[in-house]
Amino acid sequence: MGAAYFYHLTRDPLDRTLPVLLDKALAAGWRCEVRGQSREEMERLDARLWLWPEEGFLPHGLSGGPHDARQPVLLTMGEGAKNDPTCVMAVEGAEVSAEEVQGLERVCILFDGGDEGAVQVARGQWARLTAAGCSAQYWSQESGRWEKKAER
Repeated sequence: MGAAYFYHLTRDPLDRTLPVLLDKALAAGWRCEVRGQSREEMERLDARLWLWPEEGFLPHGLSGGPHDARQPVLLTMGEGAKNDPTCVMAVEGAEVSAEEVQGLERVCILFDGGDEGAVQVARGQWARLTAAGCSAQYWSQESGRWEKKAER
């Protein structure tokens, strides 16, 4: 049974945090879905991931391509990842169900601490997922490094 990890982005933006988390997930042998709500944001993240790291390569693809099932990281708009992920990283307030959390190794919910709407969406997700019996952790970087602030 997996867990939902909530990442409250207050210092580093999504463009810096997401690639680091994806690197760690791939190192653990996980296949990942990055789930957003808009094609424009997924295309922007796709372009950003081609630049990470500067001297390396983070293998990924944007959903809708001929090799979706083979991608270690697949950027989607929630239409169902064809790459059989073990980890979902939700951005832009993309929904994740309790059943998904319980069936995956991990769900990461990344939200912008400077966007009050995004904070409210994340609070609602926390409440729904923990009420459904999912394990959850809340991580903050207010001190300059990631610290676990709450766990259920």
